[in-house]
This record gives sequence, structure tokens and C-alpha cells, in this order.
Amino acid sequence: MRTSARRAAAALALGLLPLGCGGAGDTAGAPGAGEGPAPLADDDVPRVERVERLLGVLAADSLEGRRTGSGGSAVAAAFIANELERYGVEPAAEGGGWFDELVLVVREEEGRRRVGLLPASADPDTIPEVRLIRDRNVVGIIPGADPALREELIVLGAHFDHVGVGRPVDGDSIYNGADDDASGTVAVLEVARALAREHPPGRGVLVLLTTAEEMGILGTRHWVEDPTVPLGRVVADLQVEMIGRPDSLAGGPGKAWLTGYERSTMGDHLREAGSPLVPDPRPDQRFFFRSDNIVFARAGIPAHTVSSYNLHEDYHRPSDEVEQVDFPHMAAVIDAIEAMVLELAAGPRPEWKEGGRPEG
Repeated sequence: MRTSARRAAAALALGLLPLGCGGAGDTAGAPGAGEGPAPLADDDVPRVERVERLLGVLAADSLEGRRTGSGGSAVAAAFIANELERYGVEPAAEGGGWFDELVLVVREEEGRRRVGLLPASADPDTIPEVRLIRDRNVVGIIPGADPALREELIVLGAHFDHVGVGRPVDGDSIYNGADDDASGTVAVLEVARALAREHPPGRGVLVLLTTAEEMGILGTRHWVEDPTVPLGRVVADLQVEMIGRPDSLAGGPGKAWLTGYERSTMGDHLREAGSPLVPDPRPDQRFFFRSDNIVFARAGIPAHTVSSYNLHEDYHRPSDEVEQVDFPHMAAVIDAIEAMVLELAAGPRPEWKEGGRPEG
């Protein structure tokens, strides 16, 4: 990335520049009686262009791969919260804020470095700081509009962390994670924007952008074990992971697949409603167990991940760059995910099929 572009991306991520084409007024103001949300400067920008701009921020070299506990991860979390607030999403972390703080502890086991959640009973002040990793999830909520359903929640999530800076490949040591999973994070932001500003959902939608997925799905584990809203309100979880490139086995551009499709009624219901979804075409890869959805599933909540990952060779390599992303495909999948979330928020609660719920 050129120096000027890197500086612009860093400034944008820090909130020093507006994402849209307006100036200081590019925030959602308090509307008057009977009015809708105040217009944003980028309302007239096509979704495909907004998606490219958002991804350019989150996968910029300046964020250095968004490794959990790093400065780049902190910038990403701040940027995500700023965008959600700009859209009119309400904060839903402890104390009415945006950030769900978590502490990880590093330990050595049999000569290998292990990272886990700090036990609730442990006092971090008794542990050397060098063994601790501190980071945060970002949590927001879009209230439900249907009086009969508004107390129930659909979780819409993605992980914003990646693996950071690592072994150089062809002179590049920054593992940008454009597809994994800046693409999913951007999808969640775009859908949250649409629901908060244009299409109020029947059930509430909890927007959960997590860290530490790459360290063992720890950010989502932390939230499910200590949720900022009652977990009993959550009736389904839909995660978005790696939608930046089309997959021929899903049907090509604009199509996606659903992990664990056969395990619950969610996939069948969404397909009947017109979603361009197919079952995961590579069940041998066990993707259902490898993304944030598995934590919700083991808690008894029907949970799946939407993806179009085609097993490209840039996975966990510095070459997972913005330039490799197919933005028309990605925007089309986001359109579909928006419709999926609205359907989940209005339709029947997903249920596990016989034998579909994984063991806890």
C-alpha cells in the first residue's frame, strides 16, 4: 500500500476522516418527531463502493493484521463502534457502552504457547502483565419492532481479528486478513446499517463483532459465558465468515453456503424464503466446528455460518489482500444476508433437527 493511502486509512480508522463524502455532519443526529434517521453523507453511495471503502480500512497495512491485543485490533474495534454509532445502532455492552472487555492469559504447556480466557475466579493483578492479553468485543443492538417478538434476539456476528504480522512471504509480513474475516465484519456493518436505518427487524438483532477467534474462538466464548444481555433471549445465531470471493461449488458469484445446514431448520427455511444458499459443499473440512457459531450451538442455540470460502491459497497468508476481493460478489452476498436476517427476525424460530445439536 502506498504511504499516502496507508496514512489515509489509518486516519479513517481512527475517526479522523469521515467514511462518506461529507464533513463533520456525517453522523446520525437525533431526528425530530415523525422523522426518520438523519441522512448520512454516504447514503447515496452504492453498497458495493461502501463495502470497498470499509474493507480498505479494516484490511489496511496500518492495522498490521489486527492481531488480538495489538494496536491494530484496538483501532479496528474503535472504528467498528464508531460506524455502528453513526448508523444509529444502540450500544449493548456492560454499562451501556460498546466494548465487552476480555482478558486472555498466556501459558506454557509442554513447551508450547497456549492462550485461554482468564478464569472468572482469577485476579489479573496477580499475573505478570507480560502473560496477559487484553482486548474487546464490540456489541450493539437493533431493537425489535414487532411487539410479539421484540424480546427475542437474533445474533448477527463476525470476528474482526486476524493473525497480525508474521513470517515474510515474498517480502510481505503483514497478514491483512481481507477475506478472513474483514469481509464478514464489513457484511455485519452493512446489514446493521440497513436494519437500523431502513428495515426495522421484527425480533431484535444483536450485533456482535468479536476478537480472538484466531486464538481459539475466545471472544465469542467470553461473551456467551458472560453475556451482556440474557442468553435466554437469543433464538438464533448467524455468523459471516470469508465472503470476499465466489465459490463455484456454491453456484458462483452472489451465492453462498451455510455450515451445518442439515443440523437445523434454519437453512431449509431461508432457502424456501429465496436465499441463495446451499449446504456446505465441503463437510469434510468441518467448518461448522471452526467458526464462532459453534460456541452458540454448544449452548443449545441454532447457529450457523454463511461463507463463500473457496479454499483459496491466500488463507492465513500475507496475500489475503483487498486487491483479491470480488466486490460485486461480496455486495450481492451482503444483500442476501440482509434478507436472511430479516427473515430470521420475522419467521419461525429455528429448531435443531434430530441429532443436529452438537454436544456441549
